[in-house]
Amino acid sequence: MRRRDFITIPSGTTVTWPLAAVAQHATTMHRVGILSPGRSEPPDPTANVVNAFLQRLYELGYTQGQNMVVVRRYAEGNSDRLRELAGDLIGGNVDVVVALSTTAALAAKQENGTIPIVAIGMADPVADELVVSLGRPGGNVTGTSFVGPELVAKRLQLLREMVPGLSRVAALWHPNAYSKRTMAGVVNEIEVAARGLALRLQLLPALSPDDIAGAFAAMAREHADALIVTPSPMLFSAYPLIASMAAGSRLPAMGAAREFADLGGLMSYGANLPELARQTAAYLDKILKGAMPAALPVEQPSKYELVLNLKAAKALGITIPQSLLIQADEVIE
Repeated sequence: MRRRDFITIPSGTTVTWPLAAVAQHATTMHRVGILSPGRSEPPDPTANVVNAFLQRLYELGYTQGQNMVVVRRYAEGNSDRLRELAGDLIGGNVDVVVALSTTAALAAKQENGTIPIVAIGMADPVADELVVSLGRPGGNVTGTSFVGPELVAKRLQLLREMVPGLSRVAALWHPNAYSKRTMAGVVNEIEVAARGLALRLQLLPALSPDDIAGAFAAMAREHADALIVTPSPMLFSAYPLIASMAAGSRLPAMGAAREFADLGGLMSYGANLPELARQTAAYLDKILKGAMPAALPVEQPSKYELVLNLKAAKALGITIPQSLLIQADEVIE
């Protein structure tokens, strides 16, 4: 088993770096805005993503207060605030906006068409009209994509393999997570997958964290056997609540990112978002050195990871099949 640690970089930290790396950035103080739909306080898993991004920037030679000023704005789980916060960052003369997720990138793009936007973990940037194409973004947005709708069916298949006799699955989804086109793809993908696996699907919308408790009540009424949480920045931010409620309801639950399993959910399958954030830091470095977002291809993850939570499985009375243990990238004990 392996353990990952993500480091919060204290302001004013002094580290000896090669003189060439220091000199390269010493003449300019870069002003970078970070825009997140998540919360600024733990246990929101957004912190893992931000810290991984900043750690990689630090490794690339950027130090807070020396050659970079980072200004953070969090929507605190309310995506309706993102455009206002984006305007605040742009009004503060940031050189680049770093947007966590499609939702934040769209808000930043709506507020400006010239300041570069580096997005971490977009869903479908073409369908969401953030870029013209993955190879040639063609505007002021670039970054990384976690590939959204295509993974939904795989998660449902893995959940079925985990839960013996699974017949009724509840799917918690956020209708406004991405564009109508992307969300239609998510819904279609899971409906087709459920039919193919002969599963009864209960789609439960949550427009805000306040709707999650009601969704769990509806799952109980329909006697759901398991839960799948679809990709969404808002739901990602609410992973602590969802994992806790799933455990309390004795529902085997599948998340879209490893943080779900880390926080007590039964399992997760998807891109490693902190690793994707580290990958995205290279975009900011290139743009601060003069590259144009329009010419920087959007990158996708090279792999997806399956994470299983053994403690959660034991609490649910589930014996993890050997086939899944073999596939797993990590088993949390």
